[in-house]
Amino acid sequence: MSLFGQDRSFLEALSAQDRRALLAEGVPRVYEPGTVMIRERDTSAYVLALLSGWAVVSVSTERGTRLILALRGAGEVVGDLAAVDQGPRSATVTALGRVRAVSVPGDRFRRFLAARPHATSLIMRQLSTRLRSADVERRSLASETVLQRLSARLAELAERAGSPGPHGTVLEIPLPQHDLAAAIGATREAVAKALRQLRDQHVVRTGQRQVVVTDMKALLHLAQGRAPRPAGPAEKSPPGV
Repeated sequence: MSLFGQDRSFLEALSAQDRRALLAEGVPRVYEPGTVMIRERDTSAYVLALLSGWAVVSVSTERGTRLILALRGAGEVVGDLAAVDQGPRSATVTALGRVRAVSVPGDRFRRFLAARPHATSLIMRQLSTRLRSADVERRSLASETVLQRLSARLAELAERAGSPGPHGTVLEIPLPQHDLAAAIGATREAVAKALRQLRDQHVVRTGQRQVVVTDMKALLHLAQGRAPRPAGPAEKSPPGV
């Protein structure tokens, strides 16, 4: 399961000329943290090309909660599915931090793709990757424990958006507990319990809106469902998130 897109983003995979041509079709936008950039079931069709910042892609559930499907960052496009098939929005996209983007009308985006087979191929590959990820996610929800799913998410965040710190890898994307819960299809209480287990095993440290992975090897073992290692000597950790 993966919160992230392909290693090489859509804008990066375009030629410099095509990238400039696409961005010239739209208008700049700035979204403050927490702003809804695209709303689920809306009938708009614009595409957002992200230039900086992180956005959360989520859907609402029948229980009134939300499930986080993905994180999208600089170089990626969101809203492309509705632009291509002209159907209602399939998910909500919310700015996690401050996001700069270029908004391209759906008809202009379709014309851009029609004139550039390579760009169309990139979009199709992107949609295929998302479908495969969704299949993996369904299997994970059906067969893995909350601890496994949380460990896998934290490992992915550390590998894709982490930076070295004095005690380990600091997660640069500040997901609070309720967002971590939404990212693995669990309750906040279950995530709090799993985080406590990880702290007790000295695998992570947590603080105010911060998670530091102190033992990546152990975290990956837990994500694979392998038995956790015995707890080491008592060690103080910052208060839980």
